[in-house]
Amino acid sequence: MLKIFRTMKKSINIISLSLILFAAAILPCITAAYGLSDRLYYISAAVFLAANIFPAPFTALPTRYRIACGGGNLLCAFLILILPETVYCIAADVPQYGLFSSEFLRDGLILYFSELIIFWNGIIRVYLSSSMLGTRLRILGILCGLIPIVNIIVLLKIISVVHQETDREEQRLKLRKSRIGKNICRTKYPIVLVHGVFFRDSRLFNYWGRIPRELEDNGAVIFYGSQQSALNIKNSAVELMRRIKEILEETGSDKVNIIAHSKGGLDSRYAISCLGAAPYVASLTTINTPHRGCEFADWLLKNAPDVLKKTITEKYNAAFRLMGDSDPDFIGAVSDLTAESCRSFNETVPDSPGVYYQSFGSKINRAMTSVFPLNFSHMLASRFEGENDGLVSVSSAQWGENYTVLRSRDADGISHADIIDLFRHDKPDLDIREFYVKLVSDLREKGF
Repeated sequence: MLKIFRTMKKSINIISLSLILFAAAILPCITAAYGLSDRLYYISAAVFLAANIFPAPFTALPTRYRIACGGGNLLCAFLILILPETVYCIAADVPQYGLFSSEFLRDGLILYFSELIIFWNGIIRVYLSSSMLGTRLRILGILCGLIPIVNIIVLLKIISVVHQETDREEQRLKLRKSRIGKNICRTKYPIVLVHGVFFRDSRLFNYWGRIPRELEDNGAVIFYGSQQSALNIKNSAVELMRRIKEILEETGSDKVNIIAHSKGGLDSRYAISCLGAAPYVASLTTINTPHRGCEFADWLLKNAPDVLKKTITEKYNAAFRLMGDSDPDFIGAVSDLTAESCRSFNETVPDSPGVYYQSFGSKINRAMTSVFPLNFSHMLASRFEGENDGLVSVSSAQWGENYTVLRSRDADGISHADIIDLFRHDKPDLDIREFYVKLVSDLREKGF
């Protein structure tokens, strides 16, 4: 019933916008035909401009979604108005002035350019604001723009995706309102988010995308691992251990819950089992962590020329020193992620009995639709290990008492970056922020 109501509400908004734009477009034609007051030109221009600036109802949606919603509405209006504007131009002008008259040409140009403005306003809005639209559909829209019938089909798909995205965000806002004050993510112990390799925790660009704010809005207390971008596991774990002690001192808590992505999961396991962090960690949740290593990393390290490895290492280390790392170690970090290294790691780093371990993994469906370099590395990883997220195989990500593989029917699937919302990209059938809300609320239910 709610879905039907939302559909009706959106339809009413689109029809209302279409009627306003139609009236504003034909008013100059009527004014010229009947010699009405010139003020009507200004009125029609003002109404047309206002409808193009504010094509969506005023809502609580974030700015990006309001822009996308307005763009989708404009594109709908563009399709709706093609037929009535064409019929009006022919029915009003041809019988009275003739097919090749200046009046017919004048009205035709007015209506043509009004449609052109509506279309380009709409398409620019959705291309710039929609995250679910994706690169593939954007390119398809450009390539098919001049192909009759096909362009309409592609445009309808674009409209559908954009409205699906904005509808879901609207439902998210309603869900947020219903949870205000409930603090479903207020765990007994604070949450420590531990990043993976080749990234740093930064205030300017959050590695975890929109996830931390969503968790905090639902009561979570969030901290970050703050280890350097690239060190071997042992040295990263030393930094993480130091950070855990700082958090305990700051909060007065006895323990923390760690949620770690990629190599951060191995850093956390080492800190817990080998550096004495076990009494201070209630739970460890690893996200797409290569617990059994990445076999393609073994192949790359063995086959890449020494000159290439040396050059990449020097450039990476130099760049991240400038970004704040005191002693980055590119080759050390990569070497610890090989399958051979992880076999040894798992033999010497047993799980701590007092810590709850669980894990999550994901997979890319089609490499060609994923972002670089994950599309390239996905093909390498597939050759050696089968299903993977662009870096870590589904089998390698498994660890602990519970293991869940996140899958999507979307053409892209869920990549190593998607699982942490790195690109702030919404999936049609996966709400990544809600996934983390459920993850943390489950930790709360378990008493952590």
